Amino acid sequence: MTHRILILGGTSEARHLAGKLAARSDLSVTLSLAGRTESPVAQGVPVRSGGFGGADGLAAYLREAGIDLLIDATHPYAAQISANAAQASRLTGVPILALRRPGWKPVDGDRWTQVDRTGDAVHALGSTPRRAFLALGRQEVAAFEAAPQHHYLVRSVDPVEPKLAVPDATYLLARGPFREADERALLEEHRIDGVVSKNSGGEATYGKIAAARALGIEVVMVRRPILPEVPSAETVEALAAMIDHGLDPVAERGV
Repeated sequence: MTHRILILGGTSEARHLAGKLAARSDLSVTLSLAGRTESPVAQGVPVRSGGFGGADGLAAYLREAGIDLLIDATHPYAAQISANAAQASRLTGVPILALRRPGWKPVDGDRWTQVDRTGDAVHALGSTPRRAFLALGRQEVAAFEAAPQHHYLVRSVDPVEPKLAVPDATYLLARGPFREADERALLEEHRIDGVVSKNSGGEATYGKIAAARALGIEVVMVRRPILPEVPSAETVEALAAMIDHGLDPVAERGV
């Protein structure tokens, strides 16, 4: 019997998990992407792109596609998608598991100012002009138009369109992973004195945090949102091991 698995992706872990599970003959894996990235990397499994239309739309898809297991492997800040996934699981009875990458924690030498929202990060930069590196998604940088006194270095996978309505901004297009040495050179080249980041976790984008620590630069860190409580694992291997116990036992545990 082949079990159908839908992975809500958009992270490197989701891609790796999909490849790992697709190698199994007893599983049929589909990876769903939100479609916000213009040129996503190759995923290696069948891909569905675009939204579902909220929890009800996702529930309808789970029923129509005969999905046996839903896996939430979205970005830690995709709170609405995670909420929709948990609700769709409740509506349909389809078991759900989540891949939750651990967040970063400050260590000796870090200068973190932690805030709850991107808008709070704008205020945390202060009124005095600074040179700030915005390591955020392109959908979120518009909030910094409220503080046009700063110079902004904006890095994103896809172009920021329209450009920020501020007098001084530099744009970089790049896709991680980013090494600490390269991040340090970037911060020094642009004379950055403040980094704004989400607490994404993982190694691929930690380089900027380590580089900021080495240079004594403040990091304004946007805390993670609260996500639904569902059975979860922190690594691809751990989540794959949960699935290895079989879908029926997973369902019986009340997932």
